[in-house]
Amino acid sequence: MLNLQIHGSPTEHPPLLIVHGLYGSARNWGVIAKHLSADREVIAVDQRNHGDSYWTESHTYEDMAADLAHVIDEHGGRADVLGHSMGGKAAMQLALTRPEMVRKLVVADMAPVNYSHGPAHLALQQAMKVLHVEDLTLRSEADKRLAQAIPDPATRAFLLQSLDLKATPPRWKLNLDILGAEMDTILGWPGTSGIFEGPALFVSGALSNYVKPEYHPAILAQFPQAEFAQVENAGHWLHAEQPRAFEAVVAAFLG
Repeated sequence: MLNLQIHGSPTEHPPLLIVHGLYGSARNWGVIAKHLSADREVIAVDQRNHGDSYWTESHTYEDMAADLAHVIDEHGGRADVLGHSMGGKAAMQLALTRPEMVRKLVVADMAPVNYSHGPAHLALQQAMKVLHVEDLTLRSEADKRLAQAIPDPATRAFLLQSLDLKATPPRWKLNLDILGAEMDTILGWPGTSGIFEGPALFVSGALSNYVKPEYHPAILAQFPQAEFAQVENAGHWLHAEQPRAFEAVVAAFLG
């Protein structure tokens, strides 16, 4: 089962399901989820092999979409869905294969295409995998050790949210072996057929190159009502870099 963090209460509006990206968790979205729950229930999930959700040897977009469909089915059968990065692809897969479950779709900095960022993501996976965490008691010490392999402090801060220092011994809340083995699948796109006729917003960071103009035809072919928006001064992690601006764009679209 997926671990859920639920904010707000059910209202006349459908719930909003938030789906994080690779190496993320529902925890990353806590403040945004709380803000967006003013007029509806917001459900943030830990995807399989992440956070406090279950671990499994399969990590395909078909798997992830089925997980999300189960959550929506248990919360009224229809929802607005917001997915970032890997979560954006899972959300697209759900919308294309189970369109009756999705009222409005928000995809954050992702397109239905194959990406070539494998080496960078595998470098992060390897840095976490080889990090000696068993004797750690302070997150600052973990950050210091991780800095030897990952110089960017923002990236380290993001990854360290998935380090459980309260466990005995401390451990990563990430199935690093499976995520590494499934990296080609995660960065790819299964070529899912179908069309989602509902409202869709593809919002990207202005400093990111994940949603290039040449990807727009592929998006519009399967999401013909797609609108495009950008968040200024933000890269791929636009929800973390410019959270209030990102919230405003999403809230306006959900209406």
